[in-house]
Amino acid sequence: MTIDPQKQDLKIGVVGAGAMGRGIAQVSATGGMPVYIYDAADGAAAAARDFIVSMIERSVEKGRMDAAEGAEAAARINVAENMVGLADCDVVVEAIVENLEIKQKVFRQLEEIVRRDAIIASNTSSIRISSIASACTHRDRIAGLHFFNPVPLMKLVEVINGTDTSDEVTLALEVVGKRMGRVPVVVKDAPGFLVNLGGRSYTTEALRIVSEGVATPFQVDAIMREACGFRMGPFELMDLTGIDVNFPVSQIIYNGYFQDKRLSTYPLHESMMEAGRFGRKSKAGFYDYADDGTIIRPDIEEKITAAPTRRVLLAEPSSALETILRDIGVTILSEDDGTAPILADPVGEDCTAVAVRLGLDPKRLVAIDTLTGIFVRATVMAAPGADEEVVQSVMAMLKSVSGSVTRIKDNPGFVAPRIRAMIANLGCEMAQIGVATPEDIDKGMKLGLNYPLGSVELAEHLGTRNCLKILETIQQITGEERYRPSQWLRRRALLDLPIHTPD
Repeated sequence: MTIDPQKQDLKIGVVGAGAMGRGIAQVSATGGMPVYIYDAADGAAAAARDFIVSMIERSVEKGRMDAAEGAEAAARINVAENMVGLADCDVVVEAIVENLEIKQKVFRQLEEIVRRDAIIASNTSSIRISSIASACTHRDRIAGLHFFNPVPLMKLVEVINGTDTSDEVTLALEVVGKRMGRVPVVVKDAPGFLVNLGGRSYTTEALRIVSEGVATPFQVDAIMREACGFRMGPFELMDLTGIDVNFPVSQIIYNGYFQDKRLSTYPLHESMMEAGRFGRKSKAGFYDYADDGTIIRPDIEEKITAAPTRRVLLAEPSSALETILRDIGVTILSEDDGTAPILADPVGEDCTAVAVRLGLDPKRLVAIDTLTGIFVRATVMAAPGADEEVVQSVMAMLKSVSGSVTRIKDNPGFVAPRIRAMIANLGCEMAQIGVATPEDIDKGMKLGLNYPLGSVELAEHLGTRNCLKILETIQQITGEERYRPSQWLRRRALLDLPIHTPD
């Protein structure tokens, strides 16, 4: 038996008056529920209440709330002088330091104070709920309720089931989350939960690409931001969250999944942390920062010196290339004249593999990423030893219709298809192992990380067979287990089923 989450005077308790605790208390109060804040530090809870009231008043000033609504919300915020002051709460959310022993101690104390039907939840971002619950007597009422910072602005909340969490508690927390104005997703108790796990591929694959010398961090960021619609490039994102934060989290998740290579980061990540280049907080990360924190962006625009080519040969039939070339007004040769650029748009292969497979002149072969598109920022690559004049003439041709052209080194999967295929593969693997439903995985990635597409639906956006082919081809070329396709993706691609089709 658990509380009725719909009852009018549902009381929320918050343990911890830091940034997360304050945010949880604020959305509870604005969601119409009385909230009681407790913190072990003298005066911290009262300071949190004053801060929240000031935030509510600011919302009123900016017209986001009317004055009466703001006054009512502010009146719902209460300070608990000690933990016993939470005795009458229906749901208590712990938001304290990420330390298992301390959390277990707090949960044991709460169990002695609150009613048997009350729910006790943790806002932990990295500790298993089952580990916290192991110290408790009534483990069925212990769950995770993981918010994102800043809580009032981030709409997502993860409802995390421990091993013993009852269905009634899960359903109740979904309702409570909605009453707080959040969008709940139900997640299995596993390393990284949903968002922290699902976000690994974006940054770790980018690190791998840069470490292989394929492109610079600044080129990768520009491609992902401009051509793919990500709000921030992966290196900007690592700098923002702090490399001293995201490297340890990557290691925790990698080890939590018993060193699954698909989750591994790269030595460059650790090197940046060891060098103290944490990102914005240290004014030096992958980027440098001005004194006011403004990012200093290096110039990455290619210097194109050749005239645009007007005649090309296609390595093999390609409707995408044919359409682009027709629109530009470039002639497609029916036979090789021995001098014209040879164009390809491989899915998963590098130029070297295409040249060998088709018996082409590698010096004149230039690959264009048509899977991502060319009109905002085009990406091209050529094999080692390529004729520089040929490559430059193709870049000049693309520059006539594209905002920018980025040249990378020969690489299976280009940049954007490779990163996006890895994001999609991890999303599909999360669906396969039941971290959450495919729909909730997509919801979590869009709301929790501002991805333009959810990681599962991204596979369908790329084309499930394209996505599978990219991964299988990179795995074949590199021999790396890292690119092993998820069985969720493989089955739906081969059967031509929608990616969200349940088992």
